[in-house]
Amino acid sequence: MLAYLQTALDFTSLGLSPEIFTIPGFSLFGLDLGPFALRWYSLAYIAAIGFGWWQLGRMIKLPHPVMNAEQLDNYITWAALGVILGGRLGYVLFYNPTKYLADPLAILRLWDGGMSFHGGCAGVIIACLAFGRSQNISGLRILDAVATVSPFGLLCGRLANFINGELYGRATGTEWGIIFPGGGPEPRHPSQLYEAALEGVLLFAVLQWLHWKTGARLRPGLLSGVFGVGYGLSRFIVENFREPDVQLGILSTGLTMGQTLTLPIILAGLFLIWRARSRQPVGALA
Repeated sequence: MLAYLQTALDFTSLGLSPEIFTIPGFSLFGLDLGPFALRWYSLAYIAAIGFGWWQLGRMIKLPHPVMNAEQLDNYITWAALGVILGGRLGYVLFYNPTKYLADPLAILRLWDGGMSFHGGCAGVIIACLAFGRSQNISGLRILDAVATVSPFGLLCGRLANFINGELYGRATGTEWGIIFPGGGPEPRHPSQLYEAALEGVLLFAVLQWLHWKTGARLRPGLLSGVFGVGYGLSRFIVENFREPDVQLGILSTGLTMGQTLTLPIILAGLFLIWRARSRQPVGALA
């Protein structure tokens, strides 16, 4: 890895100024075991689901848990299906419907890439509410718990985007930036890292603090609302530095598709926070 970084940062041989960094062309496969190989994005999903499972297991040991250990184990399958199916269908519907209408079987080729956070978010919400209904427990409280660990998944996903050299930022217009394979010769904003910092690290820290140090987890909808507002604002800001999807560009509204889809998430988050503050804490209802 050290030799890899030294090659990537060899400015002299590349004829670049020290302010410009070049991302090397990493292999698409983060784990190669001969006939079996996992792409970086697959590893990100595995890490996110594994960490979320472990962290939720710690969280349900607190008083007034939303579910027991057996229910948690069963829920993870629902969540994984919600993320994958929702993320894929969201990308198909929101970002490239023409392509997939012409070739519907391409929808099944997940290994070709193409996932949408907004679709995955919708899939998780449906999974939480449906699982809660099947178990006769609060789907909104399940969603709160999942919201507190979701930023770690966003962090993993954005780091995978960065390693893959995809979803990169707009050209900086200066001698500062990163040159991505396939992104042309211009230095660009590492928008994947901006998103990783805001949606991943910062939002995770805020939600974990609220969960462990305050009574937020006992007010159904509050943590989900904070997640919605925090993610929405982070994504809306970073979209100003991210290269718009080539097949969509800037919409007639002056916004990108990512910003457009994020606005309802912010509004829903504000609504959930408002409703949660007017509810009695869970412990007080017991």
